[in-house]
Parts: sequence; structure tokens; C-alpha cells
Amino acid sequence: MACLITLKQEIKTLEAVFPKNHERFQIVSASVDELNCRFVGKNGKKYDIHANITETYPSTPPVWFAESEETSVTNAVQILSNTSGMDNHVLNQVSILLRELCRLHCVPEPPDIALLKLPGPQGSYRLPDRHDDDREMDDEDEDEDDDDGDDLHLDMDEGESVAKSKVEEMDTEHLATLERLRQNQRQDYLRGSVSGSVQATDRLMKELRDVYRSDSFKKGMYSIELVNDSLYEWNIRLMSVDPDSPLHNDLVLLKEKEGKDSILLNMTFKEAYPFEPPFVRVVHPVISGGYVLVGGAICMELLTKQGWSSAYTVEAVIMQIAATLVKGKARIQFGAAKVCNQLAECDSPNNCELVQILYTKQWQFVVT
Repeated sequence: MACLITLKQEIKTLEAVFPKNHERFQIVSASVDELNCRFVGKNGKKYDIHANITETYPSTPPVWFAESEETSVTNAVQILSNTSGMDNHVLNQVSILLRELCRLHCVPEPPDIALLKLPGPQGSYRLPDRHDDDREMDDEDEDEDDDDGDDLHLDMDEGESVAKSKVEEMDTEHLATLERLRQNQRQDYLRGSVSGSVQATDRLMKELRDVYRSDSFKKGMYSIELVNDSLYEWNIRLMSVDPDSPLHNDLVLLKEKEGKDSILLNMTFKEAYPFEPPFVRVVHPVISGGYVLVGGAICMELLTKQGWSSAYTVEAVIMQIAATLVKGKARIQFGAAKVCNQLAECDSPNNCELVQILYTKQWQFVVT
């Protein structure tokens, strides 16, 4: 907890020292999970740089990415992957980054950089004393520095305990997946071969972490697999629906017949996520009813632009789909696939983009 409080204080200081209108360095947005910065070089050229703050912070530094391929930026970012100890804190990270960027771009360091000091014992920030010539005051400052060091050491210990606690909430396999994704993202940024958007990628990383820590996920209500290690396409196996529903009985029968006891959903995300909904379809088995259209697309108000909210989480969508299938009396079609007209079952056919696609491109397959 102490480490989280310290992190929040550091973020507040960064936003105060380097606001969005700062002439050299700007904090565009910041949270305990991510940091989005902008460096203004010569002639006003702007460079966007981002950091993901991981579960193991501050024992490990944030993972930094630069959108630019210029070596004057990538080299500065690269330095941050080799820090340790107190230099892993975001205030020191930004200080190191900014000094290196100024050096590589041959521009003067902003004097504000001196204000980046880690929190003191009462959670307040000690600013450098620029007019202190008195020996007694120097001695007092040294004592305060020692106290700060002790308190920050405690913060580090408690922070590492919190980080360890978070890590223990996930299986080793899932931790390895998250770390592999982070490394892949970092390499993609450095190579300039980024897919998707920073905003969507950061949100999906957070969603994945939350899923791995979710009780519903741990209890086996559903499972997930990233298609080709892409954050933008998930295969979701829905293994639990209302046990009193006909669909549950169909899943029991499906296991007897085919050895499969889940509904496979495919969920794809666009660059505009989370401000646009994901596209979700049923891959297997063939289902009728439950607002499932021809081809497996799911017609729900939640999955339309009009009904979607950026506050919805991936798990909330999965749970809502499970409830909607039961509510719509979904049944598994055993044997040959049946093509049927399910447009009348849609809650909002006039708003549903999937229905519009069905009308314009698949009408010949619909039995009226």
C-alpha cells in the first residue's frame, strides 16, 4: 500500500512539474498502470513516449516504448531498461529519460528537472534548497536525507511485498504470457512495426491481467487463448452456463458425443478499443436461438456502437454473453448445420450492425 501511495504522489508531481503545455516535456496522461509522455525537441518536433508500470514495480522498472524510430529517442528509452534500485521509480526514470533526450537532441535541460525528488517521510516532496549556505542547515539536510532513505527503503520493501502479492494471484504460465507480450510489444515499438494503437494495447494488457486474476477465470467458468499471441484476437471457451438451462444439458450431451464441453467464442478488437465494442462470434458448436445469427455472430445491444460503453470489461462481456445465450433459449444443433432466420429474435435489429451485414451480404443464405 505504501508503494502505491508513493507512486500516486510521484505521478502528481510529474503532472505538476511537466503539465501538458510545458515547452520541453509534457505528461499527456498518467495512472498507476501507464504513463504517456511527450518530448519537444528542436524546432518544436514532438516525440511520444509511453511506459507500462508492471505488477513487479518498483523491483523492476516500467517498460518504456517510443513511437519514433529515431535513434536519438530509442537510445534514450533503451537506457531505462538497465536501471535498478531507486532508479526504477518513475520520478527517477523520467529524470534519466529527459536528461538523455536533451543531451542527444542538443537542447538545454529544463530547470524543472531539479524538482523531481522522491517523497519524504510525511509524503511531501522536498524541493532542493538553492540558497542554503549555512553549515547547520546542511547538517539538517543530511539528516533529512538519511530519514528519507530509511522511509523509502521501507516503501521499497512494502512495495515489493504488494507486487509479490499481486504476482501470486496468477499462475506462472499466465505471468510468462504477460511478460512475453510486454517484450514483444517493446521490440515492435523499437522496430517501428507496431500493430494496433497504444491506447488499445495498454487497455487490452490491463484486461488480460484482470482476467488472469479473476475468480470466474480461476474457477474455470471460461478460459482464454490469444490467437497467434495477438492481444487483438482472443479465443474464449465458455464452460459454464446456467445449470438449469437447456443449453447446459446440450453441453453435457456435446461432451458425450464429441468430447467437447464448451462454447468457443472468437473476440476481435479494433484500434479504437475501448471506445468501440469488440466483434464476437460463436465458432463452435452450431447454435440456434440465443440471438446468435447465421455464421455465429451475436446480436446484442451491448455489442453495438449505440449500446457500448468503454467502461465495460472483457469479463463483463463474456458473462453477459453467457446470460444472453440462456435468456434467448440457445440450443446446440447436433449433426448437420442448420441455417435459419433469427433476425426476429434480435433485441435491436435496426441498430445492430451485424444484422445490416447479414441483410446486405448474406441474404441469400437466410431462409425466410
